[in-house]
Amino acid sequence: MEKIYQASTAEGAIDFINMRDLEIAAEEVIPKGGYGYISSGAGDIFTYQENERAFNHKLIIPHVLKDIELPDTTLSFGGNTLSAPIIMAPVAAHGLANVAAEQASAKGVSRFGTIYTASSYASCTLEEIRAAGGQEAPQWFQFYMSKDDGINKDILAMAKRNGAKAIVLTADATVGGNRETDRRNGFTFPLAMPIVQAYQSGIGQTMDAVYGSSKQKLSPQDVAFIAKESDLPVYVKGVQSEEDVERALGAGAQGIWVSNHGGRQLDGGPASFDSLQIVAEAVAGRAPIVFDSGVRRGQHVFKAIACGADLVAIGRPVIYGLALGGATGVQQVFDFFKKELEMVMQLAGTQTVADIKKAVLRDNRYL
Repeated sequence: MEKIYQASTAEGAIDFINMRDLEIAAEEVIPKGGYGYISSGAGDIFTYQENERAFNHKLIIPHVLKDIELPDTTLSFGGNTLSAPIIMAPVAAHGLANVAAEQASAKGVSRFGTIYTASSYASCTLEEIRAAGGQEAPQWFQFYMSKDDGINKDILAMAKRNGAKAIVLTADATVGGNRETDRRNGFTFPLAMPIVQAYQSGIGQTMDAVYGSSKQKLSPQDVAFIAKESDLPVYVKGVQSEEDVERALGAGAQGIWVSNHGGRQLDGGPASFDSLQIVAEAVAGRAPIVFDSGVRRGQHVFKAIACGADLVAIGRPVIYGLALGGATGVQQVFDFFKKELEMVMQLAGTQTVADIKKAVLRDNRYL
C-alpha cells in the first residue's frame, strides 16, 4: 500500500510549454500507483486516445479583417462571473498528487476565478475545501450515491451547508471500468475519503471496491430524489446520447454533462467530443451543457464551445499541475488554457465567448 507521505509537497511556479510536458514531469513526482490511477484509461485505452484525437474531426476557420483585439474570455454563469468558460472537473483523491490535496487545488481554482467541482471521493472534507477556496468561490459537488438514502440525505445536506451551488450526479460509473494499469500496479487507495466515510473508507481498497460500495442501479427517480433533497440544480454527468438527454431532462435535471469519464469507463465507446455534437442538438438550448474528456489545448476548449458546450471542464492537467506546483501550479494550468483560448479567439475572429458559440467549424475532409 502506498503511503500518503510519498505524494509531492511542491508549491510554487512551474515551467512547462504544453500539457504533454506537464504530464511527463508529473510522472516523475507522483508515486507509480497513484500516477497510473490518475493517467490511465480503460482496457486498450482506445476511447482514452480517441478523446483527444476526435478534436481533429472539426477545424477552426481563421477569420481576418474583423476588428478583433484583446479577446474577452469572461462570462456570467449561474450568478457568478467566471474568468473563462473553463472549470475544474471532479477528480478523486487529489492527495495522491500532493499532500495539500484538494485544499491546494481549490485555492488555485479560486485564484483563477472559476467553478470548482468537489468529488465525493475527495481526500479532504468539504469544510476544508470550502475554507481553502474561500466562502464566495463558486463550488459544485459531484455525487456518488450510497445505497442508503439516509446517508445520501446527509451528504447532500453537507454539500449544501458548505456552499455547493449544483449537484453533479456521475451516472456513468455504476461499476468500475477495466483499469488494467491499476491491476498491474496492485493499486489500492492509500487515503481516506472523509466525505463518504459513513459508507466508504477508501483506505486499502481498489477502485472496483469503492464503486461496489456505492449505488450501482441508477434511474430517473434518483435524479428527482437529489433535486428534491438538495433543492439545487442537478447535472447528470456521463450523457452521450439523445435518449439519455431526454431521460435526464425528463427526470428534472437542470444541466447535462457530456463525458466518458476521461476514457476510464467503457473502452470502445465514442470520443466525448463526437458525442457532444449529438447531445447538443438533442438538448436544443433547454439546459446548460458542460463538457469534459481529452481537453489539452485552448483549441479544444474553443471547438467544444462552438459545438454546443457552455462550460469545459479539465481534470488530469490540473492534477499534474497540483503535483508539480501545488495551488500555484493549478492556477498556472488554468492560465495556460485561458491564454491559448485568447490566441485562438483572436485568430478565429471571435471577441467574446458568445461569439465562439456562433462560430462555424469545418469538417476535416482530410481524415
